[in-house]
Amino acid sequence: MEMSMYSALFGALSTETRLNLSANNLANINTTGYKRDRVAFEDTFKRYAHDYHVDPRGDLREKEIFPRADLIAKPRLAMQTIDFSQGALQLTGNPLDLAIQGPGFFKVSNAGGTYYTRNGAFHRSSQGMLVTDQDYPVLGNGGPIQIPDGRSFSVDATGAVYVDGGQVAQIDVVNVQNPDALRKYGANLYTAADGATVQEGPAEGGTTQVAQGYLEKPNVEVVEEMVTMIETQRTFEAYQKVMTNSNELDTKAIRMGTEK
Repeated sequence: MEMSMYSALFGALSTETRLNLSANNLANINTTGYKRDRVAFEDTFKRYAHDYHVDPRGDLREKEIFPRADLIAKPRLAMQTIDFSQGALQLTGNPLDLAIQGPGFFKVSNAGGTYYTRNGAFHRSSQGMLVTDQDYPVLGNGGPIQIPDGRSFSVDATGAVYVDGGQVAQIDVVNVQNPDALRKYGANLYTAADGATVQEGPAEGGTTQVAQGYLEKPNVEVVEEMVTMIETQRTFEAYQKVMTNSNELDTKAIRMGTEK
């Protein structure tokens, strides 16, 4: 089979993955605190046996026996990353809506595990706890946050929770020093990737602040993602043509060989 078929196949599979990610990004343009996925490409070089000089004794012959190494590059996906850049803040006026301005994450618990999120659309449960849309408790000082009844509720820039002027809790806002160790868990949550350890650090007050009455919009640019999808579709069609032409050439060569 022609090498062009393999090269086109690698390109088509990579392009399909890229198209799926762009479609998922567009599907989350209204998801609070969503961070878009990105992919990177690299050339993977493959050496063949004739590329290596098998005789280390170079003094036996004046000239090289084998030609210079020939490298064949195949495009493929190198890695998939999460873009944690800041999204715009949207005013809601709801005192239980919180947004993080700058690097950092809220911490929530679910089935005994601890997860990270940028989605600050919280509410007060029937038990008086501060919870997410999925009723996962928001953590403060390492445990669930209990909000007593009161006339006023406020959260300052550091995440301190006040009811009727008295502090009742401190929301855990942490800075993940190695965000590449995070993977998406679902429900707009993040957890440690397989085999990775999340390194937490305190959120710096000068660069990280909690905004009450705001929600963070997703960092997805609709026009950019639409252009990427169109470009990716055209690229996929080009790879299809390469595979079709390669197959036709192989068929023609086989037919000519059998006719002789």
